[in-house]
Amino acid sequence: MIIVAALYHFTRFSDPAALRGPLLDLALAQGIKGSLLLASEGINGTIAGTRSGIDVVLANLRGLPGCADLEWKESPAQTMPFGRMKVRLKREIVTMGQPDIDPKARVGHYVSAQDWNALISAPDVAVIDTRNDYEVSIGTFEGAVDPQTKSFGEFPGWWEANKERFHNKRIAMFCTGGIRCEKSTNFLLGQGVAEVFHLKGGILKYLEEVPQEDSLWQGQCFVFDERVSVGHGLVPGPHQFCRACRRPLLPQDRADPLYEEGVSCAQCHGETADADRARYRERQKQMKLAEARGTQHLGG
Repeated sequence: MIIVAALYHFTRFSDPAALRGPLLDLALAQGIKGSLLLASEGINGTIAGTRSGIDVVLANLRGLPGCADLEWKESPAQTMPFGRMKVRLKREIVTMGQPDIDPKARVGHYVSAQDWNALISAPDVAVIDTRNDYEVSIGTFEGAVDPQTKSFGEFPGWWEANKERFHNKRIAMFCTGGIRCEKSTNFLLGQGVAEVFHLKGGILKYLEEVPQEDSLWQGQCFVFDERVSVGHGLVPGPHQFCRACRRPLLPQDRADPLYEEGVSCAQCHGETADADRARYRERQKQMKLAEARGTQHLGG
């Protein structure tokens, strides 16, 4: 059984570059794969591996400056959902592009998974999904507003253009694991919104703790690894990635005439040039050859 651990923590790292090498070496030594982002504002990422390997890396992370109370969410996977281990340096651990945002200063009111249904069912509450359009497309909460953003950096502009829709409303926000809401709730408070709430632990915590018969969640939750989606109980869903555009696809999407494995799907076929598709075909060919040899084409 593979353990998948999703985590984030806002803290002040004076020299995140100095943390990168030792953290990568430790993860590799423990057979851990996945992705971690380091910035001066903290750490974010998802890693996967054995129980013992995950425990070693998480213990190390909690020993980093200001990370003693770092939390994470775990889910199971039957096979390794990542091809390699990456530790990257970034300007932000989740990119919003708002230099004055500081989740360490203040955020919205945290709402537990058990209390979420009651909050979002209240008539004076507007529920906003802060995720990107391709994530929302496969699942969201009943009645949630979809900003239809292609990146989180578009959210402030969307709010400015739509804020009058939410006059005199309490705002409840959610995302996959909670990190985007740390910034989006801070942003809305700075914009003068009086009451802002967000789902503690995000959709993943809700799907883990709330029974399906009591759930207001509809569909699947997009995740950024080879499972692609998870449902109630964090059971892997039916989606696969389009290897060209990374959008989630259902079995019927893969039956579309414009779908070509590793090359295109109906959604991205018109977005790429013939030269791009030729390159993708060659990549897919090499991946199949590597698979036949019992080796891995991508990753280490």
